[in-house]
Amino acid sequence: MNKKRWTQRPEGSTWGDWGENDQLGRINLIGKEQIRQGAAEIRTGESFCLSLPLDYPGGNVLSAVRHPPVFQPVIRNNAPYYNYLWQEFDARHPDIASDDAVLLYTQYSTQWDSLAHRGSMFDVYGDGNQEPVYYNGFRAHTDVILNKKNHSTQAKKLGIEHMACHGVQGRGVLVDLHSHFGDFPRHEVNYDDLMRVLECDDIEIQSGDILCLWTGLDKLIMQAQGEPDASLKNACAVMDGHDPKLLKWITDSGIAAIVSDNLAIEAVGKTFADDYCGSTLPLHEHCLFKLGLPLGELWFLADLAQFLRDNNRSRFFLTAPPLRLTGAVGSPLTPIATV
Repeated sequence: MNKKRWTQRPEGSTWGDWGENDQLGRINLIGKEQIRQGAAEIRTGESFCLSLPLDYPGGNVLSAVRHPPVFQPVIRNNAPYYNYLWQEFDARHPDIASDDAVLLYTQYSTQWDSLAHRGSMFDVYGDGNQEPVYYNGFRAHTDVILNKKNHSTQAKKLGIEHMACHGVQGRGVLVDLHSHFGDFPRHEVNYDDLMRVLECDDIEIQSGDILCLWTGLDKLIMQAQGEPDASLKNACAVMDGHDPKLLKWITDSGIAAIVSDNLAIEAVGKTFADDYCGSTLPLHEHCLFKLGLPLGELWFLADLAQFLRDNNRSRFFLTAPPLRLTGAVGSPLTPIATV
């Protein structure tokens, strides 16, 4: 008999709630009823593209380790298959053809984080030994693998393809943080802040909803036209991932996923006290590692936010599947909101 991956789970986690082999997490909360509820929000039939151009933000201001897409031609007959003149190889054919390949950082622009994106050290057997694990106890090096010889990677478990196969369609609920907190200075939104905004804007959130947080950073990114400056790193609202009340609300709300137009939903680049011991991104740890709740980052929500505010609405039908890219820990996407 195979040994169980864990005998104790992190406090407040959902490990095992959908079975010991579950790889979907809170996406399980989006079922047929939630899809029908989302579809019921379609009134005008208008749609909004919620993706930035995938070569935006531009440069490496927001993330030093992620880079814009790089395109190259496919090679055919030892020649670049781009503006390729078939008649140079066979005079009978007038065709011209182009075919390209791309080096694409999956989390450079509009993206989903898979549940293999962030894990934590945890004592899965209660024996005092911490191990590097991800949601539902899947192991680093066994289930999420880096081949050090050729630097190839593969998430054999928790890859983004599981989310793609399930499909991501349902009810999106947009919270307009920008109207309350503006561009500067960057404001860390805690539980009390969020509750005031929800009450002020009369927003109701139910189990299975996808929470979309508009901060206005997407507008600043678009205005920079691919040449952002360092001010973006200190602009617009972010969530206070260190607020335990906020994390508990995420758990209790029953939301299936969180989306934002900023870099990481929560504050990044914080300085920690010498005696701090904990995650660098506690909201990520809480959502991805404990709850199995996917995070979407750097979405373009501005136009949708304006429409919803003009029409006194907050809900819409969201279609947002990641690429069915086996073994990936993140994925670009082109989400669509239909109102």
